Amino acid sequence: MGRSRYKIHEPTFPHFVTCTVLHWIPIFTRVETTEIIFNSLKYLQQHDNFKLYAYVILENHLHMVAQSDDLSKSMESFKKYTARQIIDLLKSRNVTTILDQLAFYKKAHKEDREYQLWQEGIAPKLIQRDSMMVERINYIHQNPVKRGYVDEAKHWRYSSARDYEGDVGLIDVEKF
Repeated sequence: MGRSRYKIHEPTFPHFVTCTVLHWIPIFTRVETTEIIFNSLKYLQQHDNFKLYAYVILENHLHMVAQSDDLSKSMESFKKYTARQIIDLLKSRNVTTILDQLAFYKKAHKEDREYQLWQEGIAPKLIQRDSMMVERINYIHQNPVKRGYVDEAKHWRYSSARDYEGDVGLIDVEKF
């Protein structure tokens, strides 16, 4: 794997990561696409010792604080699987406008595929202190509020904010 964009030097420690859809195309506006994200995260939790501390999914990107035995491998697997599943879904629904964009903005070196869903990399940031963990979790939860989508973080369906408020979210998280 010569062009790795998943450089994590402390692979077993928690990291703040961001996954962005290519050219900020709004993919996560359908329940079906977010379900693919959740199914992949659940799989990683069950089979990859993946710990999810916080998350938010917005229309064109997602943020997480996560940890596993090898986070770069887990994130590579996550992006590869979700890209394939989402592209297959878009094809089956004949969503040609978005597929055309994913083909148009695909990086030239991606010669082995017709489409590219994710931007390269995950922008990992090592969580070095408890205060940094709290800061990143708050940032994640406040993201939809800052964008004006909701007044309170717990009202955003695709976020772990409700878990931290004592409600049940859409996926299990390791509360910090």
